[in-house]
Amino acid sequence: MSYNTALIAELQMEGANTRKMLALVPMDKTDYKPHEKSMLMPRLANHIAELPSWIGFTMGSHELDLSTMNYKPVIPATAEELVAKHDEMMSKAIAVLEAATNDDDFDQMWTLRMGDHVIFSMPKKVVLRSMVFSHIVHHRGQLSVYLRLLDIPIPGMYGPSADEAR
Repeated sequence: MSYNTALIAELQMEGANTRKMLALVPMDKTDYKPHEKSMLMPRLANHIAELPSWIGFTMGSHELDLSTMNYKPVIPATAEELVAKHDEMMSKAIAVLEAATNDDDFDQMWTLRMGDHVIFSMPKKVVLRSMVFSHIVHHRGQLSVYLRLLDIPIPGMYGPSADEAR
């Protein structure tokens, strides 16, 4: 199996799990966060929905300089819009991975920097697994805590959740 095919399969599985979680987010709770150091729930949910887009800029470049970014997130107003955003980002990410048919493309080095300060430099396949895939799962776990604290039943990710188990 080619590397891109394996990544696509994993992304589709995790994307389906993420979609279930995002569909439950009460986007009208604009000021909710469980702790003063936590992100606001709509911002966290939007970040999760956008993370698959990182696949495109990882595969399409050799570095990202955070000091030159002018990122202004557009936060969806509803869970339906949030899921639609996630679906769009997933579709684009899968298309990028489908186009990456040469496994050697994943071995190219990619750098994250803040101006002259290099945060890390590693092969694209490691960036995809750590800074994208694991990053999605990490924040999805945070979101599950937010939802749990709001008494919103949590869907199963890798089998039934406590809310689904009988």
